[in-house]
Amino acid sequence: MIRIGLLTPHTALGPEQELPEMAPGRVTTCVARVLDDTAVGASTPAGLRALAASPSLDEAAETFERSSVDVIAYASTSTAYAIGSDGETALVARLARRVGTPAVTPCVSTVRALRVLGAERIALVHPPWFDAAENERGTFYFESQGFDVVSSKSAALADDPKLIDAPAVCEWISRNTPGEAEAVVIGGTGFRAAGAIADLEGALDRPVLTANQALLWNALTEAGAAFEVTGYGRLFEHAPQPTGR
Repeated sequence: MIRIGLLTPHTALGPEQELPEMAPGRVTTCVARVLDDTAVGASTPAGLRALAASPSLDEAAETFERSSVDVIAYASTSTAYAIGSDGETALVARLARRVGTPAVTPCVSTVRALRVLGAERIALVHPPWFDAAENERGTFYFESQGFDVVSSKSAALADDPKLIDAPAVCEWISRNTPGEAEAVVIGGTGFRAAGAIADLEGALDRPVLTANQALLWNALTEAGAAFEVTGYGRLFEHAPQPTGR
């Protein structure tokens, strides 16, 4: 059994549901939602940057010291886009030092996954509540890591996370994935799309990554998990390459 401590600035349910669903009976989560009244407009890039640097985050992480977690995950794609790859890498190192436990984040995990899979041209899909500016920030993030983003769109689905189901995700992405994309990357930890991975990979014949799937894949490796995850994509057939590649 692997216990994952989830830190998030978001109120929407996401990884605390999907991570245990992908590894039933093998993974449990405990959640600390990071709130900071001094970070005005915490859902904005400036607010997310302030929150990521805030003492409130360190205090929230320290609560996991009493919970015996095996790995910490800061679950926020939009934070990664706001602080950039260097900032996200520094955040991982800071959390790991603070608690003495390995730490992971969604976009660092996704970059590792894409490199393991050998995919360079990606179609980036975001939840409906991500606007055009967020799509641009996502494009910049992955292009800064050497990937060719052939498309970056918000899925035209229900704007309420609770109303989105796997068949709708599969249908929209199947129709909107450019042929030149070597992999599909679904961003947003509140975008519960893991249930669509297997059908999408069957329909598109290429790897499909989601923020929560990549987060779990990386977290299990960092925690030294010795069990397999099946039914949630080709990614789990691969071990991560050493950090620093």
